[in-house]
Amino acid sequence: MKRSYKIEVDCANCANKMEVAAKNTEGVKDAVVNFMTLKMNVEFEEGADPKEVMKNVLKNCKKVESDCEIEF
Repeated sequence: MKRSYKIEVDCANCANKMEVAAKNTEGVKDAVVNFMTLKMNVEFEEGADPKEVMKNVLKNCKKVESDCEIEF
């Protein structure tokens, strides 16, 4: 299952770091952060609960940029 989320990120470098953080989150099969459109596209592993996984993605992204926000 794939979903798209609005993300607030300040720079392209931080977007790349958040993409890596999201990809390293349990339940995420793949993730792409587009700085220009401020979107995060996430593909979830089969059987994963997107709401629970995204809570962990947000935690991991906040380690990169503490004021990061993801609308889900």
